Amino acid sequence: MVRSFNQDLSYPDFIKRQLAADQMPEVGPEENAALGFLGLSPTYWKELQLPPEIIKATVADEWEERIDTLGRTFLGLTVACARCHDHKANPISTADYYALAGVFASIKMSDRPMMAEELWLPVKKARGEVAVLVKKQADLKKKKPKPEELKQQLAELSKKIKVIKTGTPHYNMATIVGVKDSALHVLPKKKGYGTLLDYQDGKARDLEIQIRGNPNDTGEVVPRRFLSAFPAEKGEPRQFKNGSGRLELGESLVKDSKPLLARVIVNRIWRQHFGRGLVETPSDFGNTGARPSHPELLDDLAARFVDNGWSFKWLHREILNSATWQQSSFASDSAAADPGNIYYSRMSRQRLDVEAWRDAMLSVSAVLNEELGGKPVDLNDASNVRRTLYGKIHRRDLNKMLQVHDFPDPAAHSPARANTITPLQMLFALNGPLLKKQATEFAKRIESEKGVTNSERVTRTYDLMFQREPNKTEVELAEVFLETAPLAEYARVLFAGNEFLYID
Repeated sequence: MVRSFNQDLSYPDFIKRQLAADQMPEVGPEENAALGFLGLSPTYWKELQLPPEIIKATVADEWEERIDTLGRTFLGLTVACARCHDHKANPISTADYYALAGVFASIKMSDRPMMAEELWLPVKKARGEVAVLVKKQADLKKKKPKPEELKQQLAELSKKIKVIKTGTPHYNMATIVGVKDSALHVLPKKKGYGTLLDYQDGKARDLEIQIRGNPNDTGEVVPRRFLSAFPAEKGEPRQFKNGSGRLELGESLVKDSKPLLARVIVNRIWRQHFGRGLVETPSDFGNTGARPSHPELLDDLAARFVDNGWSFKWLHREILNSATWQQSSFASDSAAADPGNIYYSRMSRQRLDVEAWRDAMLSVSAVLNEELGGKPVDLNDASNVRRTLYGKIHRRDLNKMLQVHDFPDPAAHSPARANTITPLQMLFALNGPLLKKQATEFAKRIESEKGVTNSERVTRTYDLMFQREPNKTEVELAEVFLETAPLAEYARVLFAGNEFLYID
């Protein structure tokens, strides 16, 4: 994703890669990483000893999650509301819902390589052989009574595993959790009690309408297609006939729903820069969502975004070069007439997201690793000085620093972050290991640079942290503080202060 934005990949190409990079002949296997959009979707536990009637409901819930994320992310529409009945507020029918659900009923989570097929096949074979040997080791360890030659047998198996790994080129090449086309049918086991998940690789299926969302009470079959509110030609929505329909779904999004698609993403970018969207419900552009504060501006930006090749770099420059964005956040003479700043009479003050706050501390401490790409790193690792973007996210055990600072739920679509001010955030600033370590690193930087008096060090600190000189009062207060406390403690106070946390 970082590489795509740096290269200014057009938004339509970006979307199609997220859904079907493996089906796009013009892109290479290294683009399979984009399939993580679907591959990392939440999956729910399926106890296959239970009857298929229960497992069908679990599977249907997974399809609903994917449709909800797709609809709200790209179209700003709550499509999942139509699972049980026609949408009460928007022109989305139950048939529309199950036409899309058929796409997700025709895919399977799968590790996907980011290398050519001829290089991957030997690796796939070798990994399969290693998996068999590892299972043999596990079975031997569980065996009772333990074999007399257990140690020798385990050693022989380990030797075979090592030979396979070292003798297979690219064995340790990273794969991503993506998807492949495979139709899922939930069936009763042929023998005994329980459920069988029957995946039919390379095939697709159309779903029956589930009456009131109940997968055990079905109606007519709905062919896979796009939403009927966005007809492709002759007043009919685009039909999906190529495999699962993932690539055709991408084509429908970027062609058939283009005006809405453009408005939704432009509004998200606007919100990122201004702290508030032109539409204040970024994932609901339907009749239940908020009305745009500046509809003509949204239409104009969306149209010109499309005309300029769906270029994010163009869009960012257009916004950042505007007089509106370049305003100060200090109250202007028009503040009384526009107290909520609905009409952008001034810039709204914005608190840095936790990622930007952490990155800013690493940057001014001169320890930030700006390398692009690579494996995620645990944010609890004290040696981690990579951008927070590359922090490892555990869906069910979210990092406490992120959790305290309003990071959205990684298991669900989040339209926007909540902005809270809590005692835990201040306790983190006072006692957390991150600020303590970065304040120490910052102090090392200041002490290693030119300037030995406290006054000189305070001036340099303000230059690095705030890009300005301290005033007389700030210097005097700092000098008093530094008479009894080390420079690192002073830096920690400033890291936690409003001027470092907020953008004016």
